[in-house]
Amino acid sequence: MATFAKVVDLNGFSAAARALKVPKAGISRAIAELELELGVQLMTRTTRRLHLTPAGAQLLPHCRAILEAAERVRQRAALLTLQRQGPLRVFADTTFGRVLLAPLVPRFLERFPNIPLEVELGELGTFARSDDYDLIIRAGESAGPEYIAKILGAPPSILCATPAYLQKAGIPTTPEALEAHALLTPESGAGPLYVLHLSQGARRAEITISPKLAVNDPALLHAAMAAGLGIALLPEFLCRQGIAAQKIKRLLPEWAPPLQEPLCAVYSSHLATDTRVVALVDFLAANIVPALAG
Repeated sequence: MATFAKVVDLNGFSAAARALKVPKAGISRAIAELELELGVQLMTRTTRRLHLTPAGAQLLPHCRAILEAAERVRQRAALLTLQRQGPLRVFADTTFGRVLLAPLVPRFLERFPNIPLEVELGELGTFARSDDYDLIIRAGESAGPEYIAKILGAPPSILCATPAYLQKAGIPTTPEALEAHALLTPESGAGPLYVLHLSQGARRAEITISPKLAVNDPALLHAAMAAGLGIALLPEFLCRQGIAAQKIKRLLPEWAPPLQEPLCAVYSSHLATDTRVVALVDFLAANIVPALAG
């Protein structure tokens, strides 16, 4: 059917054969077989031009749609081939990229020397730019139906503050004591109050607080905490160096906050069988969890 549309659009069997890079006899045979299959004559031809039959005129728009779809498939296949030949384009949220992804990139390149990477760190609030990348490393499982989101791990959370803040405000020794402190928390999405859930084995504590700062960026929360503005609820991996250097103190270590949003590798479903994407996602899934656990 695509061949029929090409013959009509180019007004000739010879022109269609050149465009499709097949022998002219192959074009004639394809049209004859199509007419036999459909049970109608599609065209008549003289030495100078083609004439569509009524049946051919009715079927032509549908055949053109098939031709256009075939062209789109060829273009997509060419793009996939180009992608496989070029570097694997990776975008990562800055917070996770610098701390978690950066140490793993050299190890991946050493293990897979034939898969070059092109890595960009930044902020990606929506999927509007996702076609610019083969793989996106971000927090949260939400993705469009045309995407696959594979969970790499869920960062544990901790409560922490600077020694300077604690010297001024005191060290909380129970979950309830947090109510007297300035709290820096993620956005709750449920108004001005934040409900902090803590667990210690079978014990549970639920503290409702009005945060001094609520923001959806862990890096900004960390900066506010490091400035001595209060007690922050943060991913543990962001605080690891500060705790080791005694610039940050972990609070209520026997009480565990809920895990942070899972860290996911997000990629288009048409890349599900791309060996480069599979290799990187599997590598990250095997190595991110140990990094999160410290």
